[in-house]
Amino acid sequence: MSNSISPSSYYLILFIKSLIIIISLIQPSLCIIPSGGGYWQLLQSSVGVSAMHMQLLKNDRVIFFDRTDFGQSNLLLPDGKCRYDPNDTALIIDCTAHSIEYNFLSNTFRPLMVQTDVWCSSGSVMPDGRLIQTGGFNDGERKVRVFNPCDNCDWLEIDDGLAVRRWYATNHVLPDGRQIIIGGRKQFNYEFYPKNSDSSYYNLPFLMETNDPEENNLYPFVYLNVDGNLFIFANNRAILLNYVMNKVVKTYPCIPGGDPRSYPSSGSSVLLPLKNLQAPVLEAEVLVCGGAPKGSYQLASMGIFMEALNTCGRIKITDSNPEWVMETMPQSRVMGDMILLPNGHILIINGASRGTAGWELGRNPVLTPVIYKPEYTIGFRFEIQNPSTIPRMYHSAAILLRDGRILVGGSNPHVFYNFSDVVYPTELSLEAFSPPYLDLQFSNLRPKIFSPPSYSMLGYNQILRVEFTVTDMLVSADQEIVVSVTMAAPSFTTHSFGMNQRILILGNQKASSLGGSVYQVFVTTPSSVNLAPFGYYLLFVAYQDIPSEGIWVSMQ
Repeated sequence: MSNSISPSSYYLILFIKSLIIIISLIQPSLCIIPSGGGYWQLLQSSVGVSAMHMQLLKNDRVIFFDRTDFGQSNLLLPDGKCRYDPNDTALIIDCTAHSIEYNFLSNTFRPLMVQTDVWCSSGSVMPDGRLIQTGGFNDGERKVRVFNPCDNCDWLEIDDGLAVRRWYATNHVLPDGRQIIIGGRKQFNYEFYPKNSDSSYYNLPFLMETNDPEENNLYPFVYLNVDGNLFIFANNRAILLNYVMNKVVKTYPCIPGGDPRSYPSSGSSVLLPLKNLQAPVLEAEVLVCGGAPKGSYQLASMGIFMEALNTCGRIKITDSNPEWVMETMPQSRVMGDMILLPNGHILIINGASRGTAGWELGRNPVLTPVIYKPEYTIGFRFEIQNPSTIPRMYHSAAILLRDGRILVGGSNPHVFYNFSDVVYPTELSLEAFSPPYLDLQFSNLRPKIFSPPSYSMLGYNQILRVEFTVTDMLVSADQEIVVSVTMAAPSFTTHSFGMNQRILILGNQKASSLGGSVYQVFVTTPSSVNLAPFGYYLLFVAYQDIPSEGIWVSMQ
């Protein structure tokens, strides 16, 4: 057989190469690197505000903000507005924005006006879709701020909405629709929003016990367990808290190695997808990955940048005698973000391989995301993805979008907006990372949901019929296919942790053909508010691990 190329084939190859070059010039924001999995797209070279905190809302808008005492941002407030704050440590009068609303469907954004300092604050979305944002620094430390997802809405601020100052706290939605706000700097307690009538806050000695000299108990990892209690991880330890009785009902073993994992060591964590929701005994499992070794903060302050941790710990928090199972990541990582994907996999993205969180304390950015597949065997769970070109260090964030992409922004490891003469300049760009399931080669496998309609209200323990299309040419018109139906709660992400992030697998079963490429599957919605608190979720159908776009549904 000859290895020579015919003239017609040669010119066809030349034409295709030229076409690729032309497309890259027309669409310079799209950068697909063929050596690994997934691809990156530059959405905006600058939105004027660094994305320190992020939250996706039910109207497909993303709210994000940094801090008000950075000095001027690169985005003016509209209509000549200016923020007047006599307590601000940078500018008393500031006519620039420190928050924006980003519409990922149109790739547009508008400035928002936040009055008091939201630096290192927390938040979550209420059952009606309002973003409740709590605390911050200076004059923002006891504020509650509300953002309603509607056209042209802006922040509303509530004075003394919190009982005590909250800086580096964690929020979580509760089964009764309230939020719990846990910890914060020098706050060894928790409170509720809306407030309880009988008490303003409740002491939690566990937070004092985990408060080492570097304060590695900040932004604790908090999850609603399937029994209605709260799993709280701070530093290197965890408890199960009955917040109604203010009683610790279980103490978990220290994570092996004893190194801290919460801020400022800044590992990351997720509650693994909840499955088998109709089983008589439900299980829940937590994954904690990366972080900085003990003492890293003090050493980095002296210019010594220790290698970050390369281990993950995984624990079944519902076991009677739970034990950590340790795994090794492909890279060391601190300040990473962990995102639950619609197919039940986990993306680990952003961060550095040396140093720790804090001003100028991280080095060696980790540009390469990793996908973790929890159902695989240990040793085969990590899959390296294509790298970005933009370092995302301290004060960066990432969240899941309804179309399955990951929105990535932020990085400002400085006291002010510094774009030069620093190791890692302030980053105002927005990127999207598309996991491998969005590759064009899988487009014919990607389901499209057309029933139930978006914004449907779902009840608990309800039989739900989901209709969708799949155009897989290898499947005959009357053949059954196996799909999974998942439901994801969007997270409030900041400082390497996605508050309230949660995915439930409603079913992994056969879908029957309705003719042509149309299928239906019947699943059962969660049976309890302990599994899925009231509120808005994204519903997905995944076929061969290729998820559909999500539709908004609400558990009411």
